[in-house]
Amino acid sequence: MSAALAGGLAAAWPRSSGRSQARESGSQTRKAKYARLDEILRQPVLKKELFSAPVTIKSLELLHDGRSFLCRVRSSDGAEGVSVGHGTMRSLYPIFVNALQPFFVGKDARDLDLLLEKVYIYNLNFRLSGLALGIPLATIEFAILDMLGRIANKSMGQLMGEIHHPRVPVYQATEYRERSVEESLELIKRDVAEYNAHAVKIKVGALMFMTADVNAVGPKGRTERMIPLIRETFGDEMALYADANGFYSVDEAIRVGRLLEEYNYRFFEEPVMFDWYEETKQVADALTIPVAGGEQEYGLHGFRWLIANDGLEVVTPDNYYFGGMIRSMKVARMAHAFGKTCTPHMSGGGLGYLYAIHFVSALPNAAAHHEFKGLRTEVQFECKTSPLLVEDGRIKVPTGPGSGVDIDPDFIRKHKQVEA
Repeated sequence: MSAALAGGLAAAWPRSSGRSQARESGSQTRKAKYARLDEILRQPVLKKELFSAPVTIKSLELLHDGRSFLCRVRSSDGAEGVSVGHGTMRSLYPIFVNALQPFFVGKDARDLDLLLEKVYIYNLNFRLSGLALGIPLATIEFAILDMLGRIANKSMGQLMGEIHHPRVPVYQATEYRERSVEESLELIKRDVAEYNAHAVKIKVGALMFMTADVNAVGPKGRTERMIPLIRETFGDEMALYADANGFYSVDEAIRVGRLLEEYNYRFFEEPVMFDWYEETKQVADALTIPVAGGEQEYGLHGFRWLIANDGLEVVTPDNYYFGGMIRSMKVARMAHAFGKTCTPHMSGGGLGYLYAIHFVSALPNAAAHHEFKGLRTEVQFECKTSPLLVEDGRIKVPTGPGSGVDIDPDFIRKHKQVEA
């Protein structure tokens, strides 16, 4: 070996070793983060200690009346809980009755944390992961939590943690991406006035669905006009948020994100497709505005990666889509451990806003405002502990047991059992 070659190798070795040490150090840091998150995931959410005796699930029914779906659960001791299904249950009811219902009957409802894990393995249900499994599963979980809350005389939030937010501040979620700037502005002003909202979320980017033209990209320049116009219209005191629903490429998301920063928006939701984890992180790394996301995410380990790698600053699990409040609370706990906030996405459903505010009530790391799409529902019910109205930008969370609402027995009787 020549002296020159030997010298070259010697000179190169320390640099290579340094890179190796840096990679090892980074790997150890990631391992420590994942270990911490895994420990959080192992912690139970449901307060099993509230129940001194087994609560055996005797029956679990899915009831329907046209497009309306209810879940009713009864224990062997005669306790009962009822939940209202998501609007898409009309497409997903076979999964409820064939893949989920048989698993829960005969089980102890106190083991709900474990049941929500094992049901994914039962008959290989994990192959249905996503909204297809999450929505029917959440509908079952809500009914079980309603039943357990009535047994323990605790609200849904109290079954999962301490009540941090007896009144939940909301932002008015608006949907008018396909409209012109002028029409959108008038509709947003109408919505804000109806609920006296203190915060608003607008849509940026263009539609990716609900159009026959697959090449449609929306009105040109709409986003660039809307972002400053909404700030100008509502002033500096209004809290503003923006949602791209995964529309942008990384470069475009960064460009729009910087415009949002200029006008002091508070978070940028789903700047790129939800399962583009690396790209989400690239956007987050390039911007100072917090990046939010998670409404479409269906895996605990997906959130685990996004939290550990700082892809998201605000996690937004949907209680329906993600399979219920307990799984969503595990996400919120992981986020809390790393100084991040949580605001659940609120999807459709006859009482979706009710389940959302119960979840938020128990969040120690709740965001400043939470999604709200209105109080309209066809469900007939009574709530004795809250008017369930937006008052000064907040909704009072019911303090009664379980869901805190009593669904009209006559309304329930109109529904017939769905058979397998």
